[in-house]
Amino acid sequence: MTITMPKPDERVLAERDSFLLALAGLVPAENLIADRVGLKAYECDALSAYRTLPLAVVLPETTAEVSDVLRLCLDHDVKVVPRGSGTGLSGGALPLEDGVLLGLGKFNRILEVDYDNRCATVQPGVTNLSISQAVSVAGFYYAPDPSSQIACSIGGNVAENSGGVHCLKYGVTTNNILGLEIVLMNGDVVRIGGKHMDSDGYDLLGILTGSEGLLGVITEVTVRILPKPSSVGALLLGFNDLAEAGDCVARIIADGIIPAGLEMMDKPAVHATEDYCKAGYPLDVEALLICELDGPEAEVEELSGRVEAIARDCAATTVRRATSEEERQRFWLGRKSAFPAVGKISPDYYCIDGTIPRGRLSEVLKRMRELSKRHGLGVVNVFHAGDGNLHPLIMYDAARDGDLEKTEALAADILTLCVEVGGVLSGEHGIGVEKRDLMGTMFNEDDLKQQQRVKCAFDPDGLLNPGKVFPILHRCAELGHMHVHKGELPFPDLPRF
Repeated sequence: MTITMPKPDERVLAERDSFLLALAGLVPAENLIADRVGLKAYECDALSAYRTLPLAVVLPETTAEVSDVLRLCLDHDVKVVPRGSGTGLSGGALPLEDGVLLGLGKFNRILEVDYDNRCATVQPGVTNLSISQAVSVAGFYYAPDPSSQIACSIGGNVAENSGGVHCLKYGVTTNNILGLEIVLMNGDVVRIGGKHMDSDGYDLLGILTGSEGLLGVITEVTVRILPKPSSVGALLLGFNDLAEAGDCVARIIADGIIPAGLEMMDKPAVHATEDYCKAGYPLDVEALLICELDGPEAEVEELSGRVEAIARDCAATTVRRATSEEERQRFWLGRKSAFPAVGKISPDYYCIDGTIPRGRLSEVLKRMRELSKRHGLGVVNVFHAGDGNLHPLIMYDAARDGDLEKTEALAADILTLCVEVGGVLSGEHGIGVEKRDLMGTMFNEDDLKQQQRVKCAFDPDGLLNPGKVFPILHRCAELGHMHVHKGELPFPDLPRF
């Protein structure tokens, strides 16, 4: 049977070609990608369950080019999705078929290091780890350290307010940046903050950090750098019961001890990572804690002893203190290798994040096991126990019919559980498209309207990263509302807001 496909609208094709021709005049030819093969590399971020080919990919090299591209897109009513390194896990950089994907990978220079003011000014495409490497020779480092720090970009870290294993003591991204340069959708270049510690007026820096590309495009970041601690120690603590490990976490914090890092892995995670990288973990435990302490040597020694005593009082079966820097690094090797380790034992996995009160850790982990059995999918838990930021890895097979849908349902149940016990939908991965339709579990309609009014103040036409974060998109003129499904608006003839 022959199927006759409808012919594309000639007017639409002409408008598309005219727009792409204008776009080609703004950046070097090699920085504009519009062919199908080239676009495939940008069809998703690390949340690879969802894929879309963008209309075009633009790779600007200067702030002026970003400004020109955004202004052109505004004039032609074309949507824009900013993208960093593509390591995001919530679909925040998922492109749109009728939108331009703006890749900031060529913004990859460290512009200035100012040791007197303990800060560095970098472009958004600079990787997280390279900042610490650049200032290490002078005894400094950049504190937030996501597991993907070797690849993730600082611009993406700002967009998602990323954390890492050391965020318990030193804070997430918002606590470690001082200034931003952003380009608004109309092409205006705006500077917020700077090298100074605090600014008068509204906390616009706080609003932009974690805004997921909905408010502006980041073109420069001033980060806080810290002196390396004079001494660092680490302990490996094993428990025969998840509840005992959870109680130990709560006891450590309640005792006034703020570790540099306090991470937990459950038994499946321990076994997967030990098979993968031979970190020397005990295999006879149900839960493993890694506790890192830093500061003056006497302080580290004192706190290490107190943590050991708390762990033993919580029935720890393994209490091991790193006796060398090499051993400390091995403790962390397993934790940092957890994601690829799970990738080795499962065809696919789906990583989510939610944050809960520390005191509910053992309860939530127990209920997650029940949910795992109910949905028939395995879950491996590796997470920032000190601040209650969970990272369940749901194991599934994308090639098996229905597995992805079951995975999404289990993920939704886990995240709903996090909110139910007093937590939030995300600790550092962001909302993106992954958690967008769960926002109603945490916010009511008035809450969401107020947040969207901030969006309207920065981007009144709704062209920056539409379809992300908000399950209901309101017109800025408050003329009603419409539902966004898979990044597409119904009734495209109506105004976007």
